[in-house]
Amino acid sequence: MCIIYEPRGKAKEYSKLAANLYKGCSHGCTYCYAPAATFTKPEQFVRNISPRKNVLAQLAKDCEQYRGDTRQILLSFTSDAYQPIEEKLQMTRAALQLMLTAELRVTVLTKGGMLASRDFDLLASSPHSEFAATLTTDDPRESLLWEPGAALPEDRILSLRIAHAKGIRTWVSFEPVFNPAAVYRLIDATAPFVDFYKVGKMNYHKSAAAINWPEFRTAVVNKLESIGKPYLIKKDLAAAK
Repeated sequence: MCIIYEPRGKAKEYSKLAANLYKGCSHGCTYCYAPAATFTKPEQFVRNISPRKNVLAQLAKDCEQYRGDTRQILLSFTSDAYQPIEEKLQMTRAALQLMLTAELRVTVLTKGGMLASRDFDLLASSPHSEFAATLTTDDPRESLLWEPGAALPEDRILSLRIAHAKGIRTWVSFEPVFNPAAVYRLIDATAPFVDFYKVGKMNYHKSAAAINWPEFRTAVVNKLESIGKPYLIKKDLAAAK
């Protein structure tokens, strides 16, 4: 089974290629779609975290197959490359070394915060690498309710600041959105060191119905354009009524 793969559906808006190194994720986000997508009970998904079988050996084969491919490879969609288990196992660091040696274009999207900074030396060594963080709120109490195992917002923001200072291209994923006012504040807080913003909406959660999506879409576009920041509005948000 390949580790590098071509995402389908909505995920393809974020990246043409992707890789998931771990099974499960300890962040425990209440809005997470991954347990259903991987046919795993939510409690097992959060508690039973492990590297995928023969992940590095298979990834080495994939890297030879994709060597020199210019498409972005995103880590990760159905897990997180920087959850606490990574601090011990360092699977992500080994994977980055393999992919960058094969001259592949790697992007990390994480809620792991400063744990990822350990590998900024690798990302900074490649001009095509990118580092991104998912931001949902600037309130640590709200973060603990929605994303109890993830790094707190301040930690994620600091990781973006440091990555940018090391010359790594940075971007932020605002998806899911459950607090529009926090998104506007987070744009102000991160604009000096974030190069690009991707904005989606809340899906698969009852809270989505409480947000006026056309109003949010207009406000966030106006804000980003007023400060001259490039952005992507995901299709779900662009079509929301």
